Amino acid sequence: MKTPPSTAASHDEVFAPSAEFVKKIQLQNPEAIYQRSIEDPEAFWEAEAEKLEWFQKWDRVLDQSDRPFFKWFVGGKMNIVQNAVDRHQHTAVKNKIAYLWENEKGETRQYTYAQLFDSVNRWATLLKEKGARKGEVITIYMPLTPELPIAMLACAKIGAIHSVVYGGFSTEALATRMQDAKSKILITGDGGWRRGKTVDLKDIADGAMEKCPDLKTCLTLRHTQQKVKMKPGRDFWIDELLANLRNDLECATEPTSSEDPLFILYTSGTTGKPKGLVHTHGGYAVYTSLTHRTVFDLRDDDKYWCTADPGWITGHSYNVYGPLINGATIFLYEGAPNFPEPDRWWQLVEKYKISLFYTSPTAIRGLMRFGDAWPQKHDLTSLRILGSVGEPINPEAWKWYYNVIGQRKCPIMDTWWQTETGGFMITPLPSTPLKPGSATKPFFGQKIAVVDEHGTETAPEQEGMLVLKNPSPGFARTIWGDPDRYRETYWKTFAKQGWYQTGDSARIDRDGYAWIIGRMDDVIKVSGYRLGTAEIESALVSHPQVSEAAAIGLPHELKGQAIHAFVVLRHGVNSSPELTGELMEKLREHVAHELGPIAKPEQVQVLDVLPKTRSGKIMRRVLKARALGQDPGDVSTLEE
Repeated sequence: MKTPPSTAASHDEVFAPSAEFVKKIQLQNPEAIYQRSIEDPEAFWEAEAEKLEWFQKWDRVLDQSDRPFFKWFVGGKMNIVQNAVDRHQHTAVKNKIAYLWENEKGETRQYTYAQLFDSVNRWATLLKEKGARKGEVITIYMPLTPELPIAMLACAKIGAIHSVVYGGFSTEALATRMQDAKSKILITGDGGWRRGKTVDLKDIADGAMEKCPDLKTCLTLRHTQQKVKMKPGRDFWIDELLANLRNDLECATEPTSSEDPLFILYTSGTTGKPKGLVHTHGGYAVYTSLTHRTVFDLRDDDKYWCTADPGWITGHSYNVYGPLINGATIFLYEGAPNFPEPDRWWQLVEKYKISLFYTSPTAIRGLMRFGDAWPQKHDLTSLRILGSVGEPINPEAWKWYYNVIGQRKCPIMDTWWQTETGGFMITPLPSTPLKPGSATKPFFGQKIAVVDEHGTETAPEQEGMLVLKNPSPGFARTIWGDPDRYRETYWKTFAKQGWYQTGDSARIDRDGYAWIIGRMDDVIKVSGYRLGTAEIESALVSHPQVSEAAAIGLPHELKGQAIHAFVVLRHGVNSSPELTGELMEKLREHVAHELGPIAKPEQVQVLDVLPKTRSGKIMRRVLKARALGQDPGDVSTLEE
């Protein structure tokens, strides 16, 4: 496997936190903790599990008898709501704010942990009255309001399984997921707010329900006050049902098994129907709370903002379950990052004194496009730690985030993980010296490797397939209704070694830092050389006139594949045809200068927007399919 010399060398720049900053971090000696977690993982995870509340303690920490269907804390009984909400009612956390919420219209609300407990209790009672049962799947398709996490928690409280579908998906995408889960109950809203307009959630849900004969009940949140159709006997307003509940009703939290399903979350593949990943109560609670607490150095007075919608795994793990278990104060925002102006997010950071901020490289690049003046209008000194999630972050965007938003004092937690893993797998800790673009090193308990197709570990700086070498409590247990697909998709390639195949290509540098290059199907092979799309895109984005970029490989008679690139120009750049043609040639030369002649794109094209999932990942396969005149496959996650 060849690697061009110009792309093999790791970045020399290292950004180390100050000694004063490191001294204040709560978790000291992380290297020793990591070593302990690797030498005796069962003892390590048992100690972490003991920090949570259990109805009944486990008999066995890890059962590997039916690989790859690992079971954790076997025989234990716990409910994640017991830890995220119930136990806080006996401590000072009860009076602390759990959720602060604002939307783009300026409407605000807040919930203390005591108020959250009451709301979850009432919603859980309501669900039971409408026929919800333990083990059944309830689909949630809602706007980003506090009622979305409340609905998730209410499902979990009674032992039902929630399947959250992002509130921007189409009728077909919602119907497909409800059909697969065989949901009888849907929780939705009349609409949501986005860029001054309403998203017609109930109308979309109506179309999806027509395709789902199993669906019997639709519970609707009144949010935008828009007019919607309500089908008698099936559709009910949530506020009216809650008003009719007795005030003294208490809904007990169901003692679920550690391995009982907590939720299904669908992730789309290149082909075939979306995969419903199943996560469970016990291991997931242990893993998300530990990762959130340590990676963000969580303190009692922190205001934490993760910009991900709870419709994605980032929202599940780090907007709902992890932070609530840790008793954090969480900020939620319903609206776009640059509406009505490009400083909307920075206004909110200043207003709420956000100290921990976690977002995607796509959002960072999109806001970087508008320049430094917008964030510099605001006091961002409350920020202490920044985070990045979703895809590899370009070094250029990393530096802008660090210098302009973090004002050179906030370390960036560049986290690599997947829907399948449930939580961070490779991530810095606040004390880790950082290299722009590297997710750094594995989290506690994780062993990683970069290997070739035979499973042989590659030399430092050599690209290969990223594998996870050991089971982890936060992992998805299976694909809903299709265990064979789970085994085939993730565990077949390296079944002999028992490794999880991530589907990502990566390299590990001489300091042991991991560099994620991109999905294996996002690696372009030009004349025998393997080039990662992330590296080509980073080179393009480093040009001062480029905001975003996507690179794909198309068939080439001589080279095997040739690089075709697509760019979005920065705000204010002249995009007249004459100048654009000249700029495209300059960009081709720029990439050749940055990465070597082998990486020079065959063609660069200007687009107004790149096709992305609603979680911000660039859908390169859509660009490729369009270029080749092929069917792009499952596009249910494509942002309109």
